[in-house]
Amino acid sequence: MSDTWLPSLITETPQAGFELAITLSRKGVRYTQPDPEVLQKLRSVYANDADALTAASQVIAINFQTVAAANNYWRK
Repeated sequence: MSDTWLPSLITETPQAGFELAITLSRKGVRYTQPDPEVLQKLRSVYANDADALTAASQVIAINFQTVAAANNYWRK
């Protein structure tokens, strides 16, 4: 992908940072599997798998750690 969609990790609030972490996680999946048809097929598999959902939550948490650090943990 050549378009710039992430100009900065800086967000105004922790909630905006968490939402950015989710976006980062979703973009990662789309980069890994760019075929939307395959993504839709797999969704029903992982949506009903507790281990897969836990793994997805871990990815979001790691991305949130990165965003929080970039924002100095929103300390002003």
